[in-house]
Amino acid sequence: MGFMSWLSIAGICFLGAACPGPSLAVVMRHTVRGSRRNGMVTGMAHCLGVGFYALLTVSGLAALLALEPSLQKGVAWGGGAYLAWLGIKALRSNGASLGESISADKAGVLEAARDGLMISLLNPKLMIFFLALFSQFVSPDMGWTVSLVMVLTPLLIDGAWFCLVAVFLSRRRCLDWFRKHARLIDRMTGTVLLVIALRVLTL
Repeated sequence: MGFMSWLSIAGICFLGAACPGPSLAVVMRHTVRGSRRNGMVTGMAHCLGVGFYALLTVSGLAALLALEPSLQKGVAWGGGAYLAWLGIKALRSNGASLGESISADKAGVLEAARDGLMISLLNPKLMIFFLALFSQFVSPDMGWTVSLVMVLTPLLIDGAWFCLVAVFLSRRRCLDWFRKHARLIDRMTGTVLLVIALRVLTL
């Protein structure tokens, strides 16, 4: 895998992590209800679920493509269509997921870890997202080091992003800013995803 390919994966993974949605809402909730530590625990638990889906997808795709390489093009087209759907959905969003009312009750670290892990493991869209993303880069003959990089990249990006979110959202000023600009974030993310989808579908 070349540097530009890795950069593409990293960029899309960052967009996926930064896109406003239920995961961000859960990290927000535990940060504000509990503490900065609780928010970071939520984010780190969430990234374990992301890493699990990335590993499952890389392993499954490699085996599948080894048996039937002709499926790669079909999977790539399906992945591009899904990325386009995500982009359209983001463009149509009003940022409501960031505007939830958050109560002041305290949440424990174990509850924060549970919620972070479950919000990723119980999200079937993650599997489809990684199928859409990795279908462009997985090949039957790639080595274990490439597979490891493809698993660690989304895991580390996801964990780092949500830990940073917890740090900044523990300050009320930043929380208010995110709420105010949620719609703009949706628009930017949707536009980038549509551009990526167009590139995939026209190759």
